[in-house]
Amino acid sequence: MPLPKLPTRMGVLLAPSNDAEPQADPIEVVAPPMLAAVPTARRTGAAEPSAVATQPASPAPVTQLKVSRKKTRLPVAKRKLFVLDTNVLLHDPNSLYKFEEHDIFLPMIVLEELDHQKKGMSEVARNARQVSRSLDGLAAGAKELDKGVPLDALGNQEALGTLMFQTSAMQAHLPIELPAGKADNVILSVVHALQGRYAKRQIILVSKDINMRLKARALGLQAEDYYNDHVLDDSDLLYDGVMPLPENFWTKHGKDVESWQQGGTTYYRIKGPLCSEFIVNEFVYFEGEMPLYAQVKEVSGKSAVLATLRDYSHGKNNVWGITARNREQNFALNLLMNPDCDFVSLLGQAGTGKTLLALASGLTQTLETKRYNEIIITRATVPVGDDIGFLPGTEEEKMLPWMGALEDNLEVLHLGANGSDLTGAAAGPDWSKNSTMELIRSRIKVKSMNFMRGRTFLNKFLIIDEAQNLTPKQMKTLVTRAGPGTKIVCLGNIAQIDTPYLTEGSSGLTYAVDRFKGWPHAGHITLQRGERSRLADYASEAL
Repeated sequence: MPLPKLPTRMGVLLAPSNDAEPQADPIEVVAPPMLAAVPTARRTGAAEPSAVATQPASPAPVTQLKVSRKKTRLPVAKRKLFVLDTNVLLHDPNSLYKFEEHDIFLPMIVLEELDHQKKGMSEVARNARQVSRSLDGLAAGAKELDKGVPLDALGNQEALGTLMFQTSAMQAHLPIELPAGKADNVILSVVHALQGRYAKRQIILVSKDINMRLKARALGLQAEDYYNDHVLDDSDLLYDGVMPLPENFWTKHGKDVESWQQGGTTYYRIKGPLCSEFIVNEFVYFEGEMPLYAQVKEVSGKSAVLATLRDYSHGKNNVWGITARNREQNFALNLLMNPDCDFVSLLGQAGTGKTLLALASGLTQTLETKRYNEIIITRATVPVGDDIGFLPGTEEEKMLPWMGALEDNLEVLHLGANGSDLTGAAAGPDWSKNSTMELIRSRIKVKSMNFMRGRTFLNKFLIIDEAQNLTPKQMKTLVTRAGPGTKIVCLGNIAQIDTPYLTEGSSGLTYAVDRFKGWPHAGHITLQRGERSRLADYASEAL
């Protein structure tokens, strides 16, 4: 929501607007500006944010990182020659255009493997067909294919190198005898032959296959992973959405504080050196004699506007009978219950309450406040162990085995620990419980991601569970389904990725958190404490 007009003097109370939703008492505690000065504390496990909310470039090797500078074509001798493995093209069909001014070489066996992968409706098959169309478009305008094709021939201005195809047999005697006929060994033989043909150029094999890279290095060939899809090199640098304030915060930022109220929320405009490190919608907190819990609403140079939060740890502010058990859960509920926040991402290990909080806030805003007309739940169907095969029934029935977490959390939300209905009514006959569950289930739809393309969701509360198993492309496909009035909540644990070739740095969930950071209508929280049970908490640490 837009910030209210700044008052002419400090402490002026503005009357809440008539259309503002009534809210419970917010936390309005401001520490006095006379605290002992100590060195400014650095936040642990997070990168230092920039002065304004931007989308920073992802750390990656210089050869594959988009750098905002004037592009110039390098002489051929100074260009690197990257030999792409098939899995790179299948992983990212646009990888042909991600190597800036350097050249790309495609062995004939790679084209053969692309041909074998193009059939079917899977994501891999679609990527294979997209790569084939791109290669056909590039090769169609080439007069002499053996001399290479400019990679910017189809309008990709970032790619200034040349695409080279293998147009003749390349014989090479490897230092180690490897089985003939295997695609990986043929590619290694081609790389070895290229080193002899282009002795003055740097030849690099790019592959997502770890064993392929190990074999290349054992043969004295240079090999590396495909880094362009990596948002972060280290998952510890991922934005966590929370920033603790140092003990001397009010000493350095307590002068000329301006405060006002609107709609039950207190706003503070503060000035100081730490304000430039704030990110819009980031949560800040100070725990001491005079605690402060607030959310950053605006950042302008060395000035920032903070807004107090609703205290969801208090019983009167419960969400479908659920109260926050720790600081991060309170921050998460403030995002989930905020109608102005369209995209929310929650990270955390097993048992931190991600699904429970999302489902409770969805039920409250669907059945009580009528803000949304339906809850839609989907998830990536990647099995942990062996696949159990095809499942019978309709789309929703096929998805039910993947939705065990939904059933568990519905049971927690429906019945409290003492056997009472968490909606506030005492536990009655079984038919009353069943009717309540039927009402809840009628507003919850379980959908498969396979049928999401082309859809538009209007006034829906969309929960994407196990989002760490999505690729960035799949994440984009799901988030762009949102229509007017729809809220999307992404849940996941990047330490439990089951999709092949996805890492903590290249997961679609990591990609979304990094790209939405600082957008005024998005928020992110990393839940730290497990609240499932003492057994689950100990197992997460000890096992």
